[in-house]
Amino acid sequence: MLILASASPRRKELLTQAGYTFEVRPAHIAEEPRAGEDAIAYVVRLAREKAQAVFDELGDAEAVVLGADTTVEVDGQILGKPEDAADAARMLRLLSGRTHRVMTGVAVITARGAEVAAEVTGVRFLTLSDDEIAAYVASGEPMDKAGAYGIQGRAAKWIPRIEGDYFNVVGLPLALVSTMLEAAACGGANSAAR
Repeated sequence: MLILASASPRRKELLTQAGYTFEVRPAHIAEEPRAGEDAIAYVVRLAREKAQAVFDELGDAEAVVLGADTTVEVDGQILGKPEDAADAARMLRLLSGRTHRVMTGVAVITARGAEVAAEVTGVRFLTLSDDEIAAYVASGEPMDKAGAYGIQGRAAKWIPRIEGDYFNVVGLPLALVSTMLEAAACGGANSAAR
């Protein structure tokens, strides 16, 4: 039985699109970065903690639990979900006219162990005007998304180029996840970064 340890509607949609049958069991853990923790270590740790928390709650040796966490990084700063409209505008100003990195940590936990990995995608933003930022923030779309934007929504018109996995930017790198789930089905458990 595959369990998605996330409440993200985008992750649920992507897993469904890829043909997986699964249950959703969101994990409830603290999501603050640790002092000195870089963005990749942060998302991998959170993905693993989410998956492990749900696996432990279930107490089912047959369960396969998938955890994921996505963040945006620019200038060494981790940009999670905005706290409010002003924070969303601040993040969008940081991303404007620049390339940033989107990273998703993925963890698959089974009774045999854990496999963890990270996917990183470069995303280029056009230069945004204050009016564009204000209108986008007012739409409400940025409020539940790392980095205050969704590539699959209105912000798509500001993204001329990405380098890497598009689905990673949406919130779940499907090719990586599929590879990890296949490995888990075969009994593998290890750690990798892409």
